[in-house]
Amino acid sequence: MKADVHAELGLRPGQSLELLKELHILTREGRINQDSRRKLKQVHHLVQFIEKLLAELPAEGDHPTLADHGAGKSYLGFILYDLFFRPRGVGHIYGIETRAELVERSRALAARLGFERMRFLHLSAADAADAAQLPERIDIVTALHACDTATDDAIAFALRKQARFLVLVPCCQAEVAGVLRQHKALDLARTPLAELWRHPLHTREIGSQLTNVLRCLYLEAMGYQVTVTELVGWEHSLKNELILARWTGQRKRSAAQRLRELLAQFGLQELEARRYPGMPKELGSDSNL
Repeated sequence: MKADVHAELGLRPGQSLELLKELHILTREGRINQDSRRKLKQVHHLVQFIEKLLAELPAEGDHPTLADHGAGKSYLGFILYDLFFRPRGVGHIYGIETRAELVERSRALAARLGFERMRFLHLSAADAADAAQLPERIDIVTALHACDTATDDAIAFALRKQARFLVLVPCCQAEVAGVLRQHKALDLARTPLAELWRHPLHTREIGSQLTNVLRCLYLEAMGYQVTVTELVGWEHSLKNELILARWTGQRKRSAAQRLRELLAQFGLQELEARRYPGMPKELGSDSNL
């Protein structure tokens, strides 16, 4: 009977109904509405990507380790733990969140469910890299709808922690658009490309697109292979871009050069030191560094 319930609700075999009720994805009667079904589909789809990466990591000692930035109510962390970490009996998940009430709620839920290898930290992504509560190395860094520069902070955290993989779904990118807006009059006189962000709506849209392009180039410059795809269909979410990065150790000077050229073309040079530190400087062939 239980298997029938799982199949009817579109759940995985053995998935905890109690957890889904605690997360308010299921009602106390075990039903699911359309909004919750959409949310669950999005999380499940992301879990499938992450499970494949986790399977590549050694399952020994404290590993695999995963840090989830901008964890919110920790839907992703709890469901990942339930489906992957709990049945294997290894690994740790760290949920990083700035809202204290959500951190306390997640801690209480993990204790109630016996999810002993989950930790929830009241920290910003920017502060997390130096936090004593986190291990020196993190295998996978995720950031699901971490707003504006929190995704950049998650990338910086991943670089500090020598992460093997990053899984990012960026959201509400405003920093680049703000710089474009600030220099718009000068740019319109300097280059016809500025027509791409002359109107406010276009400023926001191209700022968002450019932000993610720069992030991908930065990751390539710092030694990652990057894939960009859709998380789910556009009918489910407009914040739909999924960036997957895999550590290779090959720092691409060509990516660093392209990134700098884009910053110059769009008048964004002020962002390099703040958002893209440590890139290879010399021109020449790409190499392992």
